[in-house]
Amino acid sequence: MRHTPTYIICDQQEVRRLIGEHPWATIVSPTSTGMVASHYPVMLEENDDRISLVTHFGRPDDTLHELGQHEVLVIIQGPHGYISSSWYPEGDNIPTWNHATAHLYGTPEILSDEENFRVLSELVDHFEHHVEHPISLSDDEAGARRTAKGTVGLRIVIDRFDARMKMSQNKKPEVRERIVGELSSNGTYASPELAAEMTRASPSETE
Repeated sequence: MRHTPTYIICDQQEVRRLIGEHPWATIVSPTSTGMVASHYPVMLEENDDRISLVTHFGRPDDTLHELGQHEVLVIIQGPHGYISSSWYPEGDNIPTWNHATAHLYGTPEILSDEENFRVLSELVDHFEHHVEHPISLSDDEAGARRTAKGTVGLRIVIDRFDARMKMSQNKKPEVRERIVGELSSNGTYASPELAAEMTRASPSETE
């Protein structure tokens, strides 16, 4: 990603927040036959020292990615959207695209069948607890274990990351306020989630 010091995120906790709020990841592998990308949900493990993700691949994606043989790139995309120059003062005519993005790098560890099932169970529980009548893999453990055989569990300990929070920090406060207002409206480019992220990401927090 473009190196703009104002937008760089160095705080691991901010990256963890971004992952937790936007767990649908793009995972890219530089395989012996070329680049391969897949999309799966990821979940953070409790680890104070490093970012550690667990996920699963459906077969045969594990083979296509040559998992465990090389480093992978995990892309997390947070709130993003078009910022019209019509929201700027007269004479400022260059629009942009605000975004929160993290590139995470690590080599996958293949989980045992039993640990994979544990991770799958935790992943389901993690998302299901938000619904009124949550289900669990334990409701039909035998059937869930049969389905789990079609997946490969992974742990990816992140060795390094490159993250950006581009939220119009280069604009004056009154311009940022106008942008947030437009994003909070019902217009074509409205995005309440991006507006909230802009409000949160004040220049003092990201510089």
